[in-house]
Amino acid sequence: MPAEPDAATVPGDPYPVPDAAAYLAGRWTVDRTVLDVRTGTQGTYRGTAHFRPEGDGTAPGVLLHVEEGELTWNGTTAPATRTLRLCPRPDGTADVTFADGRPFHDLDLRTGHWTTRHPCAADLYDGEFTVVSPGEWHLRWQVGGPAKTQLLCSVYRKTSARGPDGGLPSSP
Repeated sequence: MPAEPDAATVPGDPYPVPDAAAYLAGRWTVDRTVLDVRTGTQGTYRGTAHFRPEGDGTAPGVLLHVEEGELTWNGTTAPATRTLRLCPRPDGTADVTFADGRPFHDLDLRTGHWTTRHPCAADLYDGEFTVVSPGEWHLRWQVGGPAKTQLLCSVYRKTSARGPDGGLPSSP
């Protein structure tokens, strides 16, 4: 059952973040393990996450969280994407919604550590966010329900090349 990091890779004290949106803005690499606890089947996701201003300008300060990559599961690799919205609050916290605006969870990284819960139909998602440095944070979702028991462990690392909008710089 290799989904969880060993004690040597678990960081010490969380890294406090006064403004979640400012911290997350830009591009990140994503490495995720997905474990089906019931069957012992494990998969991986590798890709990128881009937190960028929402394009239509109707909600100033809102960031789109777009993940694009590949999920390998049971020997098959396929493209996988998701889009969320990060809606900042004046106190540095944020509401996270699905792309269509439905509520997902709240986010408060001011201590560097945050737990949250999201009921989804018959399933329950328990999330734990831990910021370990200015350029790395970890996300762990434990999912339980009548048809599934999963553990998703993700490591996000800031990419080094950033342009003025938080994205990759344009070509010269």
